[in-house]
Amino acid sequence: MKNFLLALEAILGIAIIISVLLQPSKTDALSGLIQGSKNETFFSKNKARTKEAMLVKVTIITMTLFAVNTITLSLI
Repeated sequence: MKNFLLALEAILGIAIIISVLLQPSKTDALSGLIQGSKNETFFSKNKARTKEAMLVKVTIITMTLFAVNTITLSLI
């Protein structure tokens, strides 16, 4: 059981690293703060359906599973 949880820990860690690295940088947000942002674009209106939103959801789910797995490993 412990070996399975350790392997799952490694797989979840790699999945977190990949999902974080695939997310776009937020450097454009800083320039939008100075110049003013354009919120009337297609992507701002449909942000929940984009690749960015999917990557955020995957990151949150894998981080939650990683935390639960870490707690389980510490109890064993």
